[in-house]
Amino acid sequence: MSDTAEPTDRPSPAPQKSPLKRRVLIGVGVLVGIVLLYYIGGATIPRWWAQRIGDQVDGSITAGIALGLFYGFVFTFLPLFVLTFALRRRRSWRARAWLVGLAVLLALPNLFTLGIVIGNSSAAHAGERTLDVRAPDFRGATLVGAIIGAAAVIGLRYLLMSRRRSKQREASLRGELKSRDDATVVAPSDPES
Repeated sequence: MSDTAEPTDRPSPAPQKSPLKRRVLIGVGVLVGIVLLYYIGGATIPRWWAQRIGDQVDGSITAGIALGLFYGFVFTFLPLFVLTFALRRRRSWRARAWLVGLAVLLALPNLFTLGIVIGNSSAAHAGERTLDVRAPDFRGATLVGAIIGAAAVIGLRYLLMSRRRSKQREASLRGELKSRDDATVVAPSDPES
C-alpha cells in the first residue's frame, strides 16, 4: 500500500455567502418591491376603490351615508381594537408585528378612502370625481363613522380597565375584611358582671 492520498472525484464545496450579505440583499429586494408596489398602487388603487364604492352606492345619497358610516365605523373600530391587544406588555415582538399587520389589513378600506381624499395624484383626483358622482356623501360619512369607531374603542377600553380595577379593589377589600375578621377574637362574656 502506498501512503499517498488518492484523488477523489468530489467537487469542492462552493463558497457560501455570509448571512449578513444575504440579509442585506433580501432587505434591498424587499425595499425595492415596496417602492414598486407603492407607485403601482398609487396609480391604480384610488380609481379602483372609487369604482367599487360607486358600484355599491350607485348614486344614492342614503346608501352613500349608510355605507360610509359602516365602512368608517367597522374599519376603524376593528383595527384600533386589534392594536390595543398588540400594545399589551405580555406579547412577544413577533406577535406584536402580526397584530399590527392584521390591524393595517383591517384598516385598508379607510386607508384607500383617505388616499383618495388627501392624495394629489391624477388617480386620486379621478377617484374624487367618481365618488362625487357615484357615491355622494360617502367620504363625509366615512369620517363620521371613523370618529364614532375611535370613540367606541376608547369607551370600551375604559370600561374594560375600570372593570379590572374594580375587581382588584374588591379583592383587596375582601382580603382586608378577612384579615380583620381573623384578627378580631370575640372575647368571652363575663357571667359575673
